[in-house]
Amino acid sequence: MRPPLAALALILLASIAPAASAAPDAPSPILTTPEAKDVLSYAEPQIARVTHVDLDLTADFAAKVMRGTATLDILARPDARRIVLDDKDLVIAKITDARGRPLKWSVGAADDYKGAPLTVEIGTARRIVITYRSSPNARALGWLAPALTAGKKKPYLFSQGESINNRSWIPTQDSPGIRQSWTAKITVPNGLVAVMSAERLTPNGLPAAKGWHSYRFRMDHNVPPYLIALAVGDLRFQAIDGRTGVYTEPSVLAKDAAELSDTGKMVTTAEGLYGKYRWGRYDVLVLPPSFPFGGMENPTLTFATPTIITGDKSNVDVIAHELAHSWSGNLVTNATWSDSWLNEGFTTYFENRIDEALYGKERAATLADLSWDDLQRDLKGAPDAKSTRLHGDPEGVYGELDYTKGSTFLRTIEYTVGRARWDAYLKSYFDRHAFQPQTSAGFLADIRANLIKGDQALEAKLKLDEWVYGTGLPDNAVHVRSATLERIDRILASVDKGASIASIDASHWSTQEWLRFLNGLSRQQTTQRLGELDRTLGLSNSPNAYIRSAWLVLAIGNRYDPVIPSIAQFLPSVGRGLLIFPVYRALKAQGDWGLPIARRVYATARQGYHPTVVGAIDKLLK
Repeated sequence: MRPPLAALALILLASIAPAASAAPDAPSPILTTPEAKDVLSYAEPQIARVTHVDLDLTADFAAKVMRGTATLDILARPDARRIVLDDKDLVIAKITDARGRPLKWSVGAADDYKGAPLTVEIGTARRIVITYRSSPNARALGWLAPALTAGKKKPYLFSQGESINNRSWIPTQDSPGIRQSWTAKITVPNGLVAVMSAERLTPNGLPAAKGWHSYRFRMDHNVPPYLIALAVGDLRFQAIDGRTGVYTEPSVLAKDAAELSDTGKMVTTAEGLYGKYRWGRYDVLVLPPSFPFGGMENPTLTFATPTIITGDKSNVDVIAHELAHSWSGNLVTNATWSDSWLNEGFTTYFENRIDEALYGKERAATLADLSWDDLQRDLKGAPDAKSTRLHGDPEGVYGELDYTKGSTFLRTIEYTVGRARWDAYLKSYFDRHAFQPQTSAGFLADIRANLIKGDQALEAKLKLDEWVYGTGLPDNAVHVRSATLERIDRILASVDKGASIASIDASHWSTQEWLRFLNGLSRQQTTQRLGELDRTLGLSNSPNAYIRSAWLVLAIGNRYDPVIPSIAQFLPSVGRGLLIFPVYRALKAQGDWGLPIARRVYATARQGYHPTVVGAIDKLLK
């Protein structure tokens, strides 16, 4: 049974039948309590809402635009005569009803970040057709020249929808609380392959106009619109097992598939923890280096950075994380970005449980201990106390606190009530709220109704409200410690006392051990010591992007000139924000020494970055 608070928060507009061609899933409910209002969307879903999107688009690489139509099915109140959509720089040619009759529409005042409201006077129409194209600078779309791909011969396109970027290429209600099913026909030039985050109905494509062919896709489940994702490029596929596999460019397919060979085991392991995987296939697309994140949990097709391919599987926890989103985020979704911890905190906790089941307790402890370090870093670096609250500002909390504080909160619940009881609750939670949005208030109501059940002593131990609405870190937080990292700490202590770098055997270190070592070194180092580190450990030429990033930050902080060529090679070759933002920030912090280097390298690197990364670095270096 849904707890009373959540019951009051849900409306479906059920008195109005959806359009006849809506996808099989019934429309998902929307939340209407005050904390569920999405201030980053112009939509008025309690009046009229999109339930299904059908795209018919062509990828125009020459103009760097997606052009075609979006047909929207609408669920509305009987008296509704308009619908408000989200628009970010779309060029709209016309809007009609299903019979082709023109409808009046207007675009309101624009905000640099949110875009603008697109208001359509629908009258009694409950299906509309929008003919449009995206802008060449669409925030969601990365158009890559052949030189920026692995194969160097064909162009590449990929989208990144989270959090509110998809309104720059899809005219819909771009809010995570307004779940929609969708279908698509994507037409691309011959020689290129299109993939999307949905069932692939035509894996080999179908002939279209001369020189073009089309792919069709279907997502029957209602998903938050930021999860509609597209990639087009010189792609090949290699199966891992019956329901998992890898897409990437031909020249790196064998290497990527070998690194990700445990993906099928991860799906089975996750199901054993929290219930059936409900999305059909689970494939991974390894993108070119300009992809801005470690991974993106697009349903059926995780998008992943090539920086996780390090040859030792020490970074496949990224895949475990994106897979876990198939439950926390994709199945049960934060209704607004103020509650992003409901996606990322749950997923980070779940990811760690997958790692433990597959790779053992010490591997999981190592990852959790490093996450604790990140938690302390962000608590210390937060600009003010309020930015450390889990229920935060519209774009979430400071740094990675939605991941680290959120997962520590859930781990603390586990340690307090016991793993068996916690797992049973969490599995039932995903079942109760499947394909629905959620808020912090809704989660707290659910856990009180279905886990605490009036136990006041337990309520006091858990400190739920302090975790979600309070600042800082509650004093009941659980810190998991790693024996592996304690060993690295002992090495660090010996280095601080003057031990030679040559005495360190790092030949079998995982990425996590390297990060503990490099980030644990004193921030003040002599030129001689930095040279010893670099010569002995090969840091400036490390092919592991995690190691290189951490090393460059340390070296830059000491104005170590010999590292400048490594900076110039590294920054244009990686687009992942987690790895390049710290380097750019470190350069900026060094003022007259570092800022000219940053600007000189960025002038070359900028063309290969995703628009969201470009925006952030433009602002940083202005």
